[in-house]
Amino acid sequence: MKTIITLFLTALFLSLQAQQPDKRLYNVLKPLLDAHHGDAGVYVQHLKTGRTVAINADTVFPTASMIKIPILAGVFKRIGEGGLQYRQLLTYRDSLLYEGEDILGSFRDSQQITLDKVVMLMLTMSDNTASLWLQSLAGGGAVINEWLAQQGFEHTRVNSRTKGREGNRRIYGWGQTTPREMATLMKRIYKGEVVSKAGSERMYRNLTRNYWDTEGVLMIPPGIRTASKNGAVDESRSEVLMVNAPHGDYVYCIITKNNKDQGWNRDNEAWQLLRKVGAAIWHHYEPDSKWVPDPGMGQY
Repeated sequence: MKTIITLFLTALFLSLQAQQPDKRLYNVLKPLLDAHHGDAGVYVQHLKTGRTVAINADTVFPTASMIKIPILAGVFKRIGEGGLQYRQLLTYRDSLLYEGEDILGSFRDSQQITLDKVVMLMLTMSDNTASLWLQSLAGGGAVINEWLAQQGFEHTRVNSRTKGREGNRRIYGWGQTTPREMATLMKRIYKGEVVSKAGSERMYRNLTRNYWDTEGVLMIPPGIRTASKNGAVDESRSEVLMVNAPHGDYVYCIITKNNKDQGWNRDNEAWQLLRKVGAAIWHHYEPDSKWVPDPGMGQY
């Protein structure tokens, strides 16, 4: 009986703790976001304690390339239904080209590639040609949006090449989300709750191989596993990270919009904000960590 009571009280304590915002971390992050010349929002959750920070966490922002996580989920949903096979052979066509510097866009017409490698290009290199191809293979934006709604995501939607969402596209671009919803989607993938446990694990492993790792990821020691996806357009910079930290996993998403500084140099104000927020969260949860990124990393 004593053991049962102890377990009950422990569970109650953790439940009450999880309902409490992390005021100390909030007080660190709020001034950083307030100083930004534009709009910024962040949602942070420590998975072990459940404690959170929410600053403009339910405001709708552009996703930019973070929309590739919902597209990824749509692809794995289609695989789970038997409509696709993870390593099936695909044939690239010039009509798929999205103008830019994509690797897939440099393919010759009729060249073949397997689906898993197209997924790799979408996530690791943020290849837009690969992403639009996968969006189509998943059934299109409307199918992905229907799944998102069924999963309880009220605001996260694919806009581009999706009938009926032209107005949203003019405002938000390729996709839209909130910091809370994008962080929640990343957390559910990590916990094995998206499509299937095996599918979620494959998605998560793929998300740990981000080539674009010079913002929040750079603020985490290289020996710590992270899964991430970022997005960048002129007026918006964003990032969602799951960090498998020594004292407990944590997830966060930070998004900006209406940025005054729309430059593409490393000292862009929004990119600096992403690095400051990433560093602040890491040192909050790992206060004994003496690691700091070498200043020379900024040149690579």
